Amino acid sequence: MKPTTRGTLAAVVTGVAAAVGATAPALAAGAVPVPVPLNGVSQSLGTEVPKVGLEVPLVKPGAPEGPRYVTGRLLPERALPQVPLNGALPGANLRAPLPRVLGDDFDHVGVDAPASDLRTAGPGLSLDAPLTAPDPHHFGLPEPKLPQAGLLAPVLRTVPAANLGLGPGL
Repeated sequence: MKPTTRGTLAAVVTGVAAAVGATAPALAAGAVPVPVPLNGVSQSLGTEVPKVGLEVPLVKPGAPEGPRYVTGRLLPERALPQVPLNGALPGANLRAPLPRVLGDDFDHVGVDAPASDLRTAGPGLSLDAPLTAPDPHHFGLPEPKLPQAGLLAPVLRTVPAANLGLGPGL
């Protein structure tokens, strides 16, 4: 193997290892922090600018519950099961300068809205056939009945939170 090929391969492996190592904590947390760089604007304008940081959620699909068979029904209870999705609501961390009335210093006003867990389940469908189960009193023949259809409503569970604060400095 040529030295240039070895060097290229080593650089690629190192880059992949760094990328995997950097995303492992984000995958465990459920959200990826994204800083918004505004330092250049602050230096070019010669003033304080807001500091912004965002958290982008990662959506993780779950395993749907399988159909449940119930005695007396020809079709399973959940013909189309609900698919759960787990993730987080997007988060934000904002700090804006608040000039003091007297003096050259700045205070800050800040909003901290961390990414909060989000659990959802998509809609599902439950159906039943227009026939009953085979009846031994009628020579094993099913009896007609009204068909049944039910829609399983989607579910959304989360507890969002946010903090608003004032403080000295930026």
